[in-house]
Amino acid sequence: MIKNLPKFLRGALLTGALALGATLAHAADTIKVGVLHSLSGTMAISETTLKDTVLMLIDAQNKKGGLLGKKLEPVVVDPASNWPLFAEKARELLQKDKVAVVFGCWTSVSRKSVLPVFEELNGILFYPVQYEGEESSRNVFYTGAAPNQQAIPAVDYLMNDLGVKRWVLEGTDYVYPRTTNKILEAYLKSKGVKDEDIMINYTPFGFSDWQSEVAKIKQFGSAGKKTAVVSTINGDANVPFYKELGNQGLSAKDIPVVAFSVGEEELSGIDTKPLVGHLAAWNYFESIKNPANDAFIKEWHAFIKDPKRVTNDPMEATYIGFNMWVKAVEKAKTTDPDKVIDAMVGIETPNLTGGTAKMLPNHHLTKPVYIGEIQADGQFDVVWKTKGLVPGDAWSDFLPGSKDITADWVTLKCGNYNTVTKKCSGQNFK
Repeated sequence: MIKNLPKFLRGALLTGALALGATLAHAADTIKVGVLHSLSGTMAISETTLKDTVLMLIDAQNKKGGLLGKKLEPVVVDPASNWPLFAEKARELLQKDKVAVVFGCWTSVSRKSVLPVFEELNGILFYPVQYEGEESSRNVFYTGAAPNQQAIPAVDYLMNDLGVKRWVLEGTDYVYPRTTNKILEAYLKSKGVKDEDIMINYTPFGFSDWQSEVAKIKQFGSAGKKTAVVSTINGDANVPFYKELGNQGLSAKDIPVVAFSVGEEELSGIDTKPLVGHLAAWNYFESIKNPANDAFIKEWHAFIKDPKRVTNDPMEATYIGFNMWVKAVEKAKTTDPDKVIDAMVGIETPNLTGGTAKMLPNHHLTKPVYIGEIQADGQFDVVWKTKGLVPGDAWSDFLPGSKDITADWVTLKCGNYNTVTKKCSGQNFK
């Protein structure tokens, strides 16, 4: 039939076919890696750096020869701090772009948005930020901290080392702060803290008018008992919050704040003098001296071409997750999701603080926990750390609906198995 076409049309079709063939051949020669982080909107202050981190790791891997004999090809999208858009972009990455893996999300609401998409399309997501727990999906690897690897140790430190008696649980109004604070409220009450010594407050994303809220904290802290703020404020709302603390003369000696979402990146954009002495709980700080960390910082500065750019905890979690994914693909000898997911459990890779991260059957990691004190230069001085590595717990021991739940994707093949009823009540994989 093509012979009956005019010569110029036969030539055009042949050219098109050759171009399509070249495109398909190029696609087959690369392994696509999805990058799903907000590059605009309220969360860009935190997430843009993670996009750059993935690009650096891909570049380094390609310089080593790629993976399975193929180059890695990043596919970057911007969900723009728009939670429903995260789901749309995730579907686009998996269906249209055919990525082998996605590194992305920061807020839990964005992760919850994309979760059904990854489970429906059997994609793989590496989630690199501390979160509230109460979840374990076969399609997600949680390389950030669970509450028992950040929130609980931070409260223990405040209670045991600083003698805190009154508690302000201050958060941004979405799932991570609300669930974390439910866990912390139950934990505090189990330690004998009374209702009147706990104040809980939530503000919207991007909140900026902190004058009255900080005044309430100041008033609550004037009762004669040592008071602390446990902060799950997220994104760019942190900047005016800390500024208002300074405006109202609340120093770390008066009412210390321990933050779960403020790291070196967030501090790099603000005047840190009023913040000196306030605290953050993470599993990594840039200031930790270690050959692996020194090498990572040097590589980061060279890649980003800016010696002033800082590193932070979610960057380390991204680094760990990326290296684990590479090892799992090499172990499975394929990027097939089912085989890579099975290969992931038990994978070990060095962290940046001198230890080893191991992927557990519940798709969480082993991690050290550090409490850092903010310094005038925007870095953290480590004032406390766990003696060893803490295994991530997907389900809290302090919530009635969770204490009997366990996650195990190897033996039980279930993310929420009830040890009392012996039933899996959610996603399972047989």
